[in-house]
Amino acid sequence: MTQDPTPPLTEARLHALESIPAEACPSPAFVVHLDRLTENAKILQTFANQADAKVLLALKGFACHQTFPVIQPHLDGTTSSGLHEALLAKETFGGEIHVYCPAFKTSEIKAIQGFAHSLIFNSPGQLSRALRILPSKDRPTLGLRINPECSTVETALYDPSTPGSRLGTPRTALDAACADAPRDLLAELEGLHFHTLCEQDADALELTVHAFEEKFGDLFPRLKWVNFGGGHHLTRPGYDLERAIRVIRDFKARHALEVYLEPGEAVALHSGVLVSTVLDIHQSGDFQVVILDTSATCHMPDVLEMPYRPNILGAGDGKDHPHRYRIGGLSCLAGDVIGDYGFCEPLQIGQRLVFLDMSHYTMVKTSTFNGVPLPAICTYSEADGLKTVREFDYRDFRDRLS
Repeated sequence: MTQDPTPPLTEARLHALESIPAEACPSPAFVVHLDRLTENAKILQTFANQADAKVLLALKGFACHQTFPVIQPHLDGTTSSGLHEALLAKETFGGEIHVYCPAFKTSEIKAIQGFAHSLIFNSPGQLSRALRILPSKDRPTLGLRINPECSTVETALYDPSTPGSRLGTPRTALDAACADAPRDLLAELEGLHFHTLCEQDADALELTVHAFEEKFGDLFPRLKWVNFGGGHHLTRPGYDLERAIRVIRDFKARHALEVYLEPGEAVALHSGVLVSTVLDIHQSGDFQVVILDTSATCHMPDVLEMPYRPNILGAGDGKDHPHRYRIGGLSCLAGDVIGDYGFCEPLQIGQRLVFLDMSHYTMVKTSTFNGVPLPAICTYSEADGLKTVREFDYRDFRDRLS
């Protein structure tokens, strides 16, 4: 049950991304293939229908709202990580709006409570303080993020179940807080939420659900809903959809609760690329070094945080290719290295390189460190071709500073 940041593309998915006219794009540019995005959304809709569950788009993973019209008809709503994402959901997506944050400001709770479907708190203390602010009627349904203490993620950076985790409340902490609380906090709860998976299959979901039931099952008769979080790779080729459907349907049969899932990556998986241009090639020791007009640290930080090596269209790992290069970004960070690659033909200055699977956790994480320009945002479909949605310039760098 390890994370695979570069899950294999089927021939059909690869062909779809190859059809994007890279030479016609601005550079650098994120390009979202709307037909592929629609296919993912339909897979999720079918899954939701068969599992008798509700599926939400996690905006923290993919928030390119220009594409929401092709996603929105197939999902039940969104989940947000705070006020600004919630406002974006309200303005551009609609449907149910669920909001969780490790800690809310009082002003944020007041702003969100008027339109959110649910408010999910990270700790009993946050819930208790919120109850002093929220009206007793016409308020969002209230939930608590719990920690089932069931670790299935190998990369510690992405594992909320590690000892001392800041995300979610373990059962012992919940019991202690309820014993000391001046009011019955559990009586105010309508839902429990866990999010412990990362790019995983249904076996990890099943294991976690069992731990969830074991530690918190006695609370279920009080509740209306549970949220199984994100990290489910539902649209990845080979994902065991039948097992996930069975796990959820069996859970619902035992507990008669509404079940939510909130994938982010699965919505946008294999739906987009990052188009870049070779600016320079020079020799450094044993390496031919390529500098692009993009950057790992600025435009695809998960490459450094996970870490992983993204695939490039037409490139390999170098073992079976005669022309090998170390490809890096435009920033001054010494570690702004995307990876080592091999090509059948030598690269040329001015040549376009296309990084695959660059929709999720890319646009939402970009920065202008070093004043590196942000990539343009484009869409592509077979029906409408290539469209440039937005380009960025110096003002976008200047105006986020003071």
